[in-house]
Amino acid sequence: MVFNIGNQQGGVVNNVAGDQTVHGGQSGHLTADGQDVRGLVGELRTAVEQAQLPPAMVPEVRAELNSLDTEVNRPEPDRAAVAGRLTRITRMLSTAGSLAVAGSRLIGPITALAGWLGTLGQPIMHLLGG
Repeated sequence: MVFNIGNQQGGVVNNVAGDQTVHGGQSGHLTADGQDVRGLVGELRTAVEQAQLPPAMVPEVRAELNSLDTEVNRPEPDRAAVAGRLTRITRMLSTAGSLAVAGSRLIGPITALAGWLGTLGQPIMHLLGG
């Protein structure tokens, strides 16, 4: 059997020569470039603004979002710094119960950003239950 596969991009790509059984599902997120990452931060900001956070938490979450936005707008973002900020944001949203209430509006951009971070995003995925 011969595989002739061109360029593939994706969060999960399986090439098998026969049957494959997957238990527990597979998922992946691909973020192609910095423009996409900036867009994801914008989506996250919009979702956070729409979530009804406790008033005392709003300044802290906004400060982290502002720092996250500044970092991803650099020519070469420091992924470790992005991971730290995204982890803090995710923890705050989880503590406030916002992740459960807002669902995919918050979880979608957080998950995609964690995917862009690669290994650095794994702790964030664990916070989301993934």
